[in-house]
Amino acid sequence: MDRLPLLISVPHAGLAVPAEVAEMNLLTPAQIAADGDAGAAAIYAVLRDRVAHFVTTDTARAFVDLNRAEDDFGKDGVVKTHTCWDEPVYRTPLPAATVETLLARRHRPYHQRLRALAGSGVVLGVDCHTMAAAGPPVGPDSGASRPEVCIGDGDGACPRDWAQALVDCFQRHFTGEVTLNRPFSGGHIVRAHAAELPWVMIELSRAPFATDAEKGRRVLAALRDWLDTRGLP
Repeated sequence: MDRLPLLISVPHAGLAVPAEVAEMNLLTPAQIAADGDAGAAAIYAVLRDRVAHFVTTDTARAFVDLNRAEDDFGKDGVVKTHTCWDEPVYRTPLPAATVETLLARRHRPYHQRLRALAGSGVVLGVDCHTMAAAGPPVGPDSGASRPEVCIGDGDGACPRDWAQALVDCFQRHFTGEVTLNRPFSGGHIVRAHAAELPWVMIELSRAPFATDAEKGRRVLAALRDWLDTRGLP
């Protein structure tokens, strides 16, 4: 079976607490899961053996957010002080040396791998996420209902007609609303790596309109359709 010429990134599916900060962590397993992309591991698993490259991590987003720039030290930044639900992560502020260790061991290697794979015959990078059905407190749309699918082109991380064609392909396979750049246009991953390879972001609502397995099958079908529109295998 030929693999689709795609580089898949799933940065927020992990649930693991880094050993470096375990003793300072305040979050329960439920809070850690709520801050990450619930369902992402199950949804996007179908892509693992169907695409050229599949990159993910077991580190939870609450501790190291791979979709933030490494100099973003806001409360919801790369090494967070608070979750997206505005819950404190640590008992006391992390020492600078611990923050640097987290970046060196967990953030930089992920991005190095994406850079290394960009020149390996793939035509598109796809950063895959799930999103709360309504905007959380720190979101750009706090409290607002969200579409089933949001495609983000990073304001130029891929050609706009590519992104619009992807919206059209997803709309054929999802019954709810599919949007472009609303509520998200794409985070650090799609923007930071756009010089190496065109990138898009996919955000799937966690609303129970389908099982995780069915959501994954629909994503795979939409991506295949998009490749067909580009005349690619």
